[in-house]
Amino acid sequence: MRNALCLQVFTVLSSEMQLKQQRDKLKQYQKRVTQQLEREREIARQLLRDGKKERAKLLLKKKRYREQLLDKTENQITSLETMVQSIEFTQIEMKVVEGLQIGNECLKKMHQVMSIEEVERILEETQEAVEYQRQIDELLAGSFTQEDEDAILEELNAITQEQIELPEVPSEPLPERKPEQVPREARPKQVELVAAS
Repeated sequence: MRNALCLQVFTVLSSEMQLKQQRDKLKQYQKRVTQQLEREREIARQLLRDGKKERAKLLLKKKRYREQLLDKTENQITSLETMVQSIEFTQIEMKVVEGLQIGNECLKKMHQVMSIEEVERILEETQEAVEYQRQIDELLAGSFTQEDEDAILEELNAITQEQIELPEVPSEPLPERKPEQVPREARPKQVELVAAS
């Protein structure tokens, strides 16, 4: 189908190019006829000055015929330009339709990959995960219920009532300790400390 569409587009482009060439040829013909009409008018004037009225009349009839051809040529050029514009607009429309078709195919493929049931399952799992995270956040934030507080205090009392193993206390008396004496020279003088601050 795509190859047939490409062939049609190529044919249309070729036809458009031919129409544009034909239009340009008609414009050249129109320009040439306009120049001939101006020359024939001057020749008719010269013939009238020379007294050749019948030849001047025949030349003006020929000129009139060429003017009618010129009008027909102008109409043909207008028709060709209208056709070229229609073809260009149709090409744009074809590109839009092709883009819509590709987009539609892409959406169909995406819908095949993801069914409504799959989306519902994912949304449900997401909601469960959000709810679980909310519960964790509440626990960490300290928003305990009275029941939770009571359970925590009960567990704390149970732990404190358990016997904690402490090291044995020595039965002999401890030696007395004398405070160490610091030599006077090593002691800082209070006056010096005050002065330094």
